[in-house]
Amino acid sequence: MQNPLLRDLSAIPAYADIRPEHVSPAIDTVLAEVRPQIAELAAQDTITWKEWMDPLTACLEKVEQVWRPVSHLHHVADTEALRQAYQDNLPKLVTFSLEVSQNEALYDKLCQLQQDPSLSAVQNRVVALKVQEATLMGVGLSAEKKTRFSELEQQLNHLQTEFSNHVLDATKAFSHLIYDKKDIDGLSPEWCALASARYQAKYEKPSTLEAGPWLASLESSAYVPVLENATNRALRETLYRASITKASSGDCDNTPLIHAILLARKEQAEILGFPSFAALSLSQKMAPSVDKVLELETSLREKAWKKAEEEQHTLETFAQQHGAALPLVNWDIPFWAKRLEEKEAGLSEDDLKPYFALPRVLEGLFSLAHVLFDIEVRPSTEPVSVWHEDVRFYEVWEKGIRVAGFFLDPYSRPADKQPGAWMDVCRGRQQKQGALLWPVAHLTCNFTPPVGTEPSLLTFREVETLFHEFGHGLQHMLTLVDYPQVAGIHGVEWDAVELPSQFMENWCYHRSTLLHLAKHYETGASLPEGWFEQLYRNRNFRVANGTLRQGYFGVMDLFLHHEYVPTKPEGVFEVQRTLAQQYSLVQPLPEDRFLCAFSHIFGGGYAAGYYSYKWAEVLSADAFGAFEEAGLEDAAALRTVGSRFRHTVLALGGSVPPGDVFVAFRGREPQIDALLRHGGLS
Repeated sequence: MQNPLLRDLSAIPAYADIRPEHVSPAIDTVLAEVRPQIAELAAQDTITWKEWMDPLTACLEKVEQVWRPVSHLHHVADTEALRQAYQDNLPKLVTFSLEVSQNEALYDKLCQLQQDPSLSAVQNRVVALKVQEATLMGVGLSAEKKTRFSELEQQLNHLQTEFSNHVLDATKAFSHLIYDKKDIDGLSPEWCALASARYQAKYEKPSTLEAGPWLASLESSAYVPVLENATNRALRETLYRASITKASSGDCDNTPLIHAILLARKEQAEILGFPSFAALSLSQKMAPSVDKVLELETSLREKAWKKAEEEQHTLETFAQQHGAALPLVNWDIPFWAKRLEEKEAGLSEDDLKPYFALPRVLEGLFSLAHVLFDIEVRPSTEPVSVWHEDVRFYEVWEKGIRVAGFFLDPYSRPADKQPGAWMDVCRGRQQKQGALLWPVAHLTCNFTPPVGTEPSLLTFREVETLFHEFGHGLQHMLTLVDYPQVAGIHGVEWDAVELPSQFMENWCYHRSTLLHLAKHYETGASLPEGWFEQLYRNRNFRVANGTLRQGYFGVMDLFLHHEYVPTKPEGVFEVQRTLAQQYSLVQPLPEDRFLCAFSHIFGGGYAAGYYSYKWAEVLSADAFGAFEEAGLEDAAALRTVGSRFRHTVLALGGSVPPGDVFVAFRGREPQIDALLRHGGLS
């Protein structure tokens, strides 16, 4: 049977058929096929878009289409064999990427093409980004420096993969057994049912929801409820201490990997002539400099600090009134914050969750997308190959034409799936042989799975997460750009990529949207009107502390990649403690090693870019402000502004610099006022 990774590279991958043994033959085959073609293009004399750039793009896309399914499965359906296949072939892909980026003949022809007056604005953007990419991958370096840069690139890819593997393995390895029913007081029946099932699966022994035993874990859907709801303080402490030391000891210790990653990034930046990796990173972003980012973070810290102190005093007073000893320690704060939030809102999480069954939330989300962007989201009527039985495939239709599709993988699977939530590309939009290939996305979450006949019931934060990831998906799926290098999220500067995702979160507090999607899963009753008002009033609960927390992460990321000199592995924790004094009202424990599980910057794409969440939040809040000004309950006005958002932010993708895209939508430069107003900090 033909290798499923090579069947039809323009088709949606046959995920159910892909096996680890398919990976190496597929990668070797596609690389052997495209390398001679790229060599011919490097030697070609005629340099036009159609005769040179289109074939080069086709070669690179062919490799991407073979590797993307492998990378995706590594994150959502990991096995020892697949992990090994991934690790065996990643160096081949890095080598190929470096060969192309550092090919001086290709670079010279890109520069030559850049002078072609017949290129469109989008084509010029594509070429400019490719020239920048080649420059930052070392095309202009001496042979000696090029060799060293390439060694570091291979090293970094290996280290970052190993970092992520350690986080997954450490999460899987931890378990805490609970035998006494009083120790699960405060935890929901859904949590108990899953903890019971987790025990049965691991030990193959009987357990029940009511009598246990129960198995607590560090996956977010199990860990967060314990910190927020378990009355057993010792249980909260146990899980908290395990979480802050995850992947920081034994075979999964990420401490030396962090040190090696920072050293390699610093050396790469220096080879390219940058004073730091942060300076290198920001050369590709919307923010003009490290100083400008720090200016934003410092401004937000100053605006948030006093209010954060007031929030903390209110929390301590409340906790003390209810029998807690002061000062509150780290594993007390989430618990008492949740109790105070429930008191101020008059609602508990258990009150709300029955109104947020995943199927109904999805229906409400898709209905909103129809109102705003005039699209329809439908379950696929055709069979689509999936990697797990819980995965569903949806199609996106616009004016009777199918324009996109996406996989939704909603539930937590700690044995083989990375934690967190994300969107990534399955297939990009492009024209191929006169036909349009519509884009396909992966939307991945880690929600609590259904229990028995009960659907998956989401917390309100998980509803926000779903809207967030769908926002990323919309930018990928609703692009109108046919050049894959700048279609959808491709080519979008990293600190603007969170604009559509954070924009979509605002609609969770939109009255009509929330009341439409919030229906009791058993009775069908709507969320009581008063409950929405309470949720809305409580939107900014402890927002100042949340602002400080985001600033803490963002500034620490920048400091580690800009000013910090990595001389010893443990030095990063000294940085953590120093910055915590500036950004945290409650200090981390001496043994806190949360950096060892900070996958965003050490295993993902946010290195020297975690500030992007706040930078893009300025854009997203201001963008939502346009809808507020038009009238949030005026359906016709929402459609008008939504159409403008759809045809700028969502349609243009990376084909236009994000600042210009924002001006095209808003009619002016972005302003911080809406962010401060939404956060109650103005």
